[in-house]
This record gives sequence, C-alpha cells and structure tokens, in this order.
Amino acid sequence: MKSIFILIETVVNLYIWIVIINVVLTWLVAFNILNTSNRFVYSILEASYRLTNPALQYIRKFIPVFSGIDISPVILIILLMFLRNIIFEIFAPGLF
Repeated sequence: MKSIFILIETVVNLYIWIVIINVVLTWLVAFNILNTSNRFVYSILEASYRLTNPALQYIRKFIPVFSGIDISPVILIILLMFLRNIIFEIFAPGLF
C-alpha cells in the first residue's frame, strides 16, 4: 500500500516540475532567448504544452489574466500540493 502512495507522490511531483518547465520555456520563447524553429526546443515546448494545457485552461476559465500576468500555473501547483497533502492525511495517516 505504501508503494501506491509513493507512486502518487512521484507522479504529482513530476507533473509539478512539468508545469514549472512549461512556464520557464514559455518565458524564454517570449523574450526571444529560445527559438521555436529549433526542432528540439519546439518538441519540448509542444510536449509540455500538451501535458499542462488542459489543467491550465480549466483554471483560466475561472481566473482571468490580471494585467498581462497569468497566475494559473501558480494556482495549479498550489492545488496539486494541496491534493497530495489531502491524500496523505486522509488515506495514509500512519504510513509516513
């Protein structure tokens, strides 16, 4: 049972890192530091976009962009951490 919770924690942590990588890559492309005509950069950016966009789009429906600043990745990371903590507090209080 403990290995299932470790797997859940690993998947949530991995998804948090994918969200962070997506944000950083998006900033680097916006400031013309990375060029999307490079196939490797484009493939990494496209993969991170496809993995994070459904969750971010859902959050963007409820929270608008404030003066050009998109805070949906921050909210997604906070929600993922909250979800991870709730799972461990409710379903596995004595395992860790």
